[in-house]
Amino acid sequence: MKDKTANTNQPRKFGMRDKIAYAAGDLGCNMSFSLKGTVQTFWLVYMMLETGLLSALLLIVQIWDAVNDPLIGSLIDSDKKKYKMGKFKTYIFVGACGLLVGGAAVFLPVPVAPVAVKAILFVAGYLVWDAFYTIANVPYGSMLSVVTEDVGERAQLSTWRSIGSMVGNLLPSIILPMLIWKKVTYDGTTNFLNEIEIPEGSEELFSPDKFHANPVTGEAYAAGDKVLSPLTGNQLEILLGERVFWAALIMGVIGFISFMIMLKLITVRVDENTVKTNENTAKFNVIKAFGKFMKNRPAVGATLAAMGMFLGMNAATTANTIMFATYFNKASMSGLIQMIGFLPMLLFIPFITKIVNKYGKKEASVFGTIVSLIGGTIMLIFPTINDANIALIVYLLALVIYGVGMGVYTCVSWAMMGDAIDYNEWKFGTREEGTVYSLHSFFRKLAQGVGPSVVLLIMGALGYVSKYGTIGQSAQTAHNMCWLVAGLYMFSAVLQFIGLAIIYNLDKKTLNKMNAELAKRHTDNEE
Repeated sequence: MKDKTANTNQPRKFGMRDKIAYAAGDLGCNMSFSLKGTVQTFWLVYMMLETGLLSALLLIVQIWDAVNDPLIGSLIDSDKKKYKMGKFKTYIFVGACGLLVGGAAVFLPVPVAPVAVKAILFVAGYLVWDAFYTIANVPYGSMLSVVTEDVGERAQLSTWRSIGSMVGNLLPSIILPMLIWKKVTYDGTTNFLNEIEIPEGSEELFSPDKFHANPVTGEAYAAGDKVLSPLTGNQLEILLGERVFWAALIMGVIGFISFMIMLKLITVRVDENTVKTNENTAKFNVIKAFGKFMKNRPAVGATLAAMGMFLGMNAATTANTIMFATYFNKASMSGLIQMIGFLPMLLFIPFITKIVNKYGKKEASVFGTIVSLIGGTIMLIFPTINDANIALIVYLLALVIYGVGMGVYTCVSWAMMGDAIDYNEWKFGTREEGTVYSLHSFFRKLAQGVGPSVVLLIMGALGYVSKYGTIGQSAQTAHNMCWLVAGLYMFSAVLQFIGLAIIYNLDKKTLNKMNAELAKRHTDNEE
């Protein structure tokens, strides 16, 4: 695309080209970020790391994740070199190059390696991947401020970023499970066993002579028949670890192309050295900041609600995949089913302004949490249903209702944090943006990191044996995963209700009063 103002000193006028380019950037980021949901499943099911060890390793890399952002943000801020492409574009280019292979680095398919080697590969691969992701993502987020100074145009960029993020998450979430999971069928011989990693200690149970007859009917298998697990009676469904590796490589290439489109099309119009990627990190006092944060009820309530969302939904990812593989026998369709359940969340986007103006952010969000509680209650019913097909229908119904309830809050969550900053100024005389946002972000990341680690431990306590993969789990363990998933969603809804209905205290009336008083203060200060 030719720049119409290439022969002048004035930058090209802001337009659709910038918006499409910025959307492509977040698509590139999410081609990598969307793989995070597959990491635990890969290392648990294919690499067969023990639940306790994987839980500990996840905590280690999440500590790195928390340190990573401010560390690299400070590095970019302190870099005063003159780059041909500009500072932000150069760092994004370096990160994009690293992500070409960075995502695949954490999916090296070596299931027969010693446990110590697996642990080293997991940590090393994750650290490299996360570092390159941060190198690309931090300046990408900050670039919004250097593309334009106009508030309205920045809002448009933010909207297009959400579109890029949505596309970048949707495609891998739906398509990836279809590619990496395979239902086992009988080929007339026992050669199909060669593609199955037989769990250590289960050689007798999964010996070739066991697979000549259907364990449910006792009849001999014919070519093309479903191969059923002697333990659950369900068709065996295996994770193709090598495909995960290649899929991650392909997603890295797609992400790289998306980044290159952004770098080619987008125009920087503001001095990059005036924009900080890592504000006030040197002045940040954790103890003092925490004390101030805990006095801010809206900030605490909104943060608890966000933690509930991550602890419930994100922490359930691995247990959910195991449930689909061992109980519903539909691991390849798990992404599509989950997406159907949460599509209702998108219905609120066109109407959110009218909803908020009429009812208020808190009121609409609280009503949503009540709907989610109803969805969570229905979710607790599906494990009691003996017919797996009917149970799946009830599960999907509960997921849809849960998603409807989540719709309003997901649209206004960051706006509620903005109101919490205003509340701090209203009550205590200081805005404390850095403190409020930093601790809110910290607790969100804490929930994202600790949640999956704790769930892995719970899975072990409920009977999941890592060395058996998905093919050696008992029927009771498969059923226990249903209860775990249902419990996590209910726990998520309860935490969100407590945070928004009980702790968060900025209802519509109070918010209007606060805004009016703050506006008067600002006017008085200007006079």
